[in-house]
Amino acid sequence: MAQEESATTQEASSTIISPETIEKIQGIIVDNALNVLYAIVIFVIGKWIVSMVRNGIRKAMEKRNVDPALISFGTSIIYYVLMICVILAAAQQVGFQTTSLVAILGAAGLAVGLALQGSLSNFAAGVLIIMFRPFRIGDVIDAGGQIGKVMEIGVLVTVMHSPDNKKIIMPNSSIMAGCITNITANDTRRVDMTVGVSYSDDLDKVQNVILDVLNADDRILNDPAPQVEVSELADSSVNFVVRPWAKTSDYWGVFFDFQKTIKQRLDKEGVSIPFPQQDVYMHNVDSSAS
Repeated sequence: MAQEESATTQEASSTIISPETIEKIQGIIVDNALNVLYAIVIFVIGKWIVSMVRNGIRKAMEKRNVDPALISFGTSIIYYVLMICVILAAAQQVGFQTTSLVAILGAAGLAVGLALQGSLSNFAAGVLIIMFRPFRIGDVIDAGGQIGKVMEIGVLVTVMHSPDNKKIIMPNSSIMAGCITNITANDTRRVDMTVGVSYSDDLDKVQNVILDVLNADDRILNDPAPQVEVSELADSSVNFVVRPWAKTSDYWGVFFDFQKTIKQRLDKEGVSIPFPQQDVYMHNVDSSAS
C-alpha cells in the first residue's frame, strides 16, 4: 500500500509544470500576440497608404486630362498590386516565409487561372481596349450586339446605357471578339433617308422641293452638300435618296423633323406619296354555261 501511494505521488509531481516552462509558454504567446498585432497594424496602415497613393495618382492623371478609361483601369491595377505587397509584408511579420507564400500564391494563381479562363480573356480584352482605344467613355457604340453609351470601362467588363436607359454590363471579350462601330467618334454624320413619289409626278419639281426643305434647316451642313438623287424605280413609286450631313448631336433631330416636314411640303405642292395598294377585279361567271 505504501508503495502504491509513493508511485502516485511521483506521478503527480511529474505532471506539475515547472515555472520555467510556464515562462517559456507565456513568452511564446506574448511574442506571437505582438507579431499578430504588428501584422494587423501593417495591414491597416498599408491599406490606408495604398488608398492615398491610388487617389493621388488619379488626381494627377485627371489634371493632365488623361482618358477616364485609362484612369479607372490603371488605378485599379496599381491598387491591387500594392495591396498584394502589403499582404505579403503582414504575413511575413506573423512568421510566414515570403518565398514559400509567393510559391503558394503562384500555384494557387495557376489553378485559379485555369478555372477562370473566361475572366482572363476579359482582362486581356480590357487591356487591348485601353491600348488601342476603339472607344472612350461617353461614346455611343454598337458592339457585341448592343448599342449604348459607354459609362465605364472596367478590368473585366464595360458598362453602357442603352438609348432607353437600360444598364448594359458586357464582358470585354464579347466586345473585342466582333466588329465595333463607334457611332459618335466623328463630329459629323450623314443622314440617309428615302422619299418615294408617284410615277406621274414631275421628278425635277420633287427634287427642288426636297432641296428647299433641306436648305431651310440650319442644322444641315453646306459642306459636304446634301445629295438628292433618283435611286430606284420601284414597283409603285420613284424613290429619291436624300443624304444631308449634320452634326452628330443633331442626327436624330434632323431625321425625325425631315419626315414630317417633307410630307407636309409635298402635300402642299400637290405631290402624291404612293403607298402599297392592290386592285381586285371580280368577274361574273354564267352558271348555266358551266
